[in-house]
Amino acid sequence: MATKEEVVKLIDSNQNQIEQLIDKKIQIWLDHVLFSGLWWMGVALSIIPWILWFVIRKRDSTDRLLYIAFYVMSIAVVLDILGDQLGLWHYHYHVIPVLPTYFPWDITLMPLAILVLLQIKPAINPWYKAIFFALLSSYGGEPFFDWLGVYVPTNWRYSYSVPIQIAIYMSAYYLSRRNRFASLSNDKKEI
Repeated sequence: MATKEEVVKLIDSNQNQIEQLIDKKIQIWLDHVLFSGLWWMGVALSIIPWILWFVIRKRDSTDRLLYIAFYVMSIAVVLDILGDQLGLWHYHYHVIPVLPTYFPWDITLMPLAILVLLQIKPAINPWYKAIFFALLSSYGGEPFFDWLGVYVPTNWRYSYSVPIQIAIYMSAYYLSRRNRFASLSNDKKEI
């Protein structure tokens, strides 16, 4: 078994190699990705859908919807980082080079698609919407970004995403129906 000092030395050496690779990745991004057509598309997909949502959103539900959006973003980013780090997929044409995820998908497209589905026809069975969302994102979004050369599924099939997308939608739906929040007051009572 290695000593504590040996373990620290191995970890530090690994970290130095990672930093060197990140520096190289940033240089490639600066030389070949920044300001390319696919980079501009990623920037547009990160900003324009939020502007559109801001216009069409249900105003009296803004806080609840942003709460759900943040939840979906968090789940999407964590799963995307895991998939990238485990070698299941990776991305070309990052909007931000140091993030291993595709920013427009995790921070804009996925959460906003769920928010729109939650707002439109709220009486429709949520399982139908979850299945629709999962099929659209898994067999529409993923293949489209793969075709563009942005998304590269190395050890992943589109079908694997379907149950995950259903679970994300259904958990977002569940959270959107929660209303048990204590009101905040200026009382001096401690929590």
